[in-house]
Amino acid sequence: MHAGVSIRSGLTRRAALGWGWGAAGTLAMTGFSAAAAAPLPLFDAHLHYSHDAWEVVPPRQAATLLRAAGLRTALVSSSNDEGTQKLLSEAPDIVVPVLRPYRTRADAGAWVREEDIVRYMEERLARYRYAGVGEFHLFGADADLPVPRRMVTLARERGLFLHAHSDAEAVERLYAQWPQARILWAHSGFEPPARVREVLRRHPRLWCDLAFRSDQANGAKVDAAWRDAFVEFPDRFMVGTDTFTPERWHYVGPHARWSREWLADLPAPLAEAIAWRNGQALLQGLWKA
Repeated sequence: MHAGVSIRSGLTRRAALGWGWGAAGTLAMTGFSAAAAAPLPLFDAHLHYSHDAWEVVPPRQAATLLRAAGLRTALVSSSNDEGTQKLLSEAPDIVVPVLRPYRTRADAGAWVREEDIVRYMEERLARYRYAGVGEFHLFGADADLPVPRRMVTLARERGLFLHAHSDAEAVERLYAQWPQARILWAHSGFEPPARVREVLRRHPRLWCDLAFRSDQANGAKVDAAWRDAFVEFPDRFMVGTDTFTPERWHYVGPHARWSREWLADLPAPLAEAIAWRNGQALLQGLWKA
């Protein structure tokens, strides 16, 4: 697809949502200058605050790190869910809770066949509010096993989005179960940008986070193939840190700075969309603090 056509298509989608992206020429000619503006607010779509994290980085310190990084919003899940609740209590203005179907890290590999996971999720859903379910690890035909199917049903009954660390096949199977689902594809599936674009073309309610990826930019310069993906789908990508180990909590600030650096290589409206607007669109109607 020609870049100009992609930009105009993206603008049409933005105008339909009433986000005031302006004329195509404005988007093509306007650059984002981090030096000339306040730090770009960020929506971090991929944070964990698991049992070993809150022991190393207490909730107040974790909240301080989020604020120092300039995060506007943070999707937070944890193994187990107590970490999410602790951090939500400390920073309710930033944290949006997501229920992870793991009681410990050990559940990541076996949860799809563990019936107790369903009861765990039902208990947490009855007790607390969430915007989504995940991040869960789910691949291929495992998406059709009874436990993942019940997870999808629970999310559908409550109108929650799904945060899927999955291959493209599992994404397809999730949409076969729930065609209207809002799915956030963790790490963009660790797929190359051309493959990510193929999947996005099939699913208008699929978003992608860029957590734990570095191939989207070399320093402050956006990769050409990723630039094409961002231009074709300006409303589908968002940044994320992925604090999958306690030590990565100390990377929240540096990652935010790097994200702003490479976003500054994009036109201002596109940079703002990836930085925070797309995350807000994902949550529209699902969460209000």
